[in-house]
Amino acid sequence: MNQAKTVFLLVLLTGLLLVLGWAFGGTIGIIMAFAFSLAMNVGTYWFSDRLALRMAGAHQVSEQDQPQLHRMVQEVADMARLPKPKVYVVQNDSPNAFATGRNPKHAVVAVTTGIMRILDPEELKAVIAHEIGHVRNRDILVSTIVATVAGAIMFLASIARWGLLFGFGGRRDSNSGAFGLVLWLVIIILAPIAAMLIRMAVSRAREYGADETGAEISGRPLALASALRKIQMGASMRPMQVNESTAHLYIVNPLRSDFVGNLFSTHPPVEDRIARLEKMAQRMGVWG
Repeated sequence: MNQAKTVFLLVLLTGLLLVLGWAFGGTIGIIMAFAFSLAMNVGTYWFSDRLALRMAGAHQVSEQDQPQLHRMVQEVADMARLPKPKVYVVQNDSPNAFATGRNPKHAVVAVTTGIMRILDPEELKAVIAHEIGHVRNRDILVSTIVATVAGAIMFLASIARWGLLFGFGGRRDSNSGAFGLVLWLVIIILAPIAAMLIRMAVSRAREYGADETGAEISGRPLALASALRKIQMGASMRPMQVNESTAHLYIVNPLRSDFVGNLFSTHPPVEDRIARLEKMAQRMGVWG
């Protein structure tokens, strides 16, 4: 279900790019925007793990330093039939975790000292399964594709706005009078907003997907539900100081959010995620 939703949103986002590119400059407009965004995001894809880890202040830990954590990661990776990811720890009292890496062979799982302190072993193992679920679902690749197309839309809209200011741009000549100008303004203003909303919807779908995959890997959906409750409470009491560009990586939004922030969050409501996991536990016949 989440995979199908992601595909639908990607098609919708691509369609938005085609419409804006055609309106701005036909096929050439589309190629220009896509090439620019692709060049920007290829580097991000290859070096995303290093950037995310550096921004989080994470450091790699050895098996001697964190034997229990390494053992959990190895067990979950074995259950998922994936190579064991590298293990990193973030010195932060706020409970949270994230995964990064361009593919399963270059994956990283990072947890905060706060999450290791408040979760019991089964809950922490369920969180690790969620993060390895992201790895198995290739969510970093999906996020990069979405960022590429959304970035192309932003790029085209920016050029179009400058074009209007200087009296050129796009295919306005194919429209007539004030109606054509208004239509053009609607396209260049609303297209970036729509792209942002679709990008956030994809991110939320990937979180639901990682919850489901992680629960299937661990076989303990209720342990993940319990962990999400504790993480949400802890993160709201002790928000992390992280770059907004990396906030979507974490299992729970690490930033303090008001009502407006929640509307535009990259994470689905924790209550909805817990409800889904509880239904999943009923289907699996798991009660502990």
